[in-house]
Amino acid sequence: MSDQPLRILVVDDELPITEFVSYNLKKEGYIVDVANDGDSALAMVSENEYDLVILDVMLPGMNGYEVCKRIRATSSIPVLFLSARDTELDKVVGLEIGGDDYLAKPFGVRELSARVKALLRRAHTEHSGINHATPIAVEVAGIELDEASHHATSAAGPIDLTPREFELLSCLMHNAGRVLSREELLREAWGWEYLVETKTVDTHVKRLRDKLEAAKVDPALVETVRGYGYRFRTE
Repeated sequence: MSDQPLRILVVDDELPITEFVSYNLKKEGYIVDVANDGDSALAMVSENEYDLVILDVMLPGMNGYEVCKRIRATSSIPVLFLSARDTELDKVVGLEIGGDDYLAKPFGVRELSARVKALLRRAHTEHSGINHATPIAVEVAGIELDEASHHATSAAGPIDLTPREFELLSCLMHNAGRVLSREELLREAWGWEYLVETKTVDTHVKRLRDKLEAAKVDPALVETVRGYGYRFRTE
């Protein structure tokens, strides 16, 4: 990483949270800015270069999900969601709209620090060109993925996938014939190193199978290996 201090934007309308997060991140050497609502956060993102955005879901006015969607329209800055809501659906929604991780309130200093470091490390790896050996296109069992454009097609035509569904299918296809655990899929497909709720994978697999079936592709290509995880069949 650069020798320059990394800059983080913390977005939350609760003063105790912003003070707690800011104090502890500054102790670790980060530059920290604070916004208390979505509009202010978007203005600051447009005016400054941030290495990470820590974003509360429940904000006054524009909620955190909408803020993330608008950030994603122009930037790939890592986004760490904060929320008192810790259901599987909340995490799935956060992933689908472009969030990179999800931290439930209340949380401790060590967990916050670990999540922040993991996201910054992942972003640095991607931007530095490390691990770019993945081929631009891959084809297995009649499905072709264009990694550069995030397009998936079959003999019947395009397969309509969200970015997270595409990443999941890509991970399965690159490991075709091999069983992947839910934990491996969370880590390899999405970079979620600390998410405990592995049912999120099951929800996305179900959605992926529905999309494959709608595109006239056999959904059973994504095979459940009971008690372990999933495998993409090569036949």
